[in-house]
Amino acid sequence: MQVAELLDLDRISCNIQCASKKRVLEQLSQLLAANQEKLTQHQVFDSLLSRERLGSTGLGHGVAIPHGRMKENDTTLAAFIKLQEGVDFDTSDHQPVDLLFALLVPAEATDEHLQLLAQLARMFSDEALVSKLRASTDARTLLNTIQEWQGQH
Repeated sequence: MQVAELLDLDRISCNIQCASKKRVLEQLSQLLAANQEKLTQHQVFDSLLSRERLGSTGLGHGVAIPHGRMKENDTTLAAFIKLQEGVDFDTSDHQPVDLLFALLVPAEATDEHLQLLAQLARMFSDEALVSKLRASTDARTLLNTIQEWQGQH
């Protein structure tokens, strides 16, 4: 499965304001839980926050991949947020994070989870892609940019 296949316009927010890591995780939780009968925003937030407590999911260079596994979840979900200004995300390079790709997978989906995280790490290590994402001004452009990149790699 490709990460671009997991995204749709309803799960992408562009140029939003968030003052803290907690607030960004709340926004991502809202996007991930939307239209999901078996999940609540609170459950998703708890899952993402629990993972963050183990260590920051910030990759550095302004990018983070918050992720979680939930037994209540039977499908892989993704959400993407581009912040107007970066927030402190406890990253090893101490750079504020402004690009966040959240991933939520079923509890038993260990291999898929690791493969998707590896894809995201490759994707966000592409400086040209990251620059294009930062220059994007709307959700459609963000989605198209990710889809185009995946089509070439």
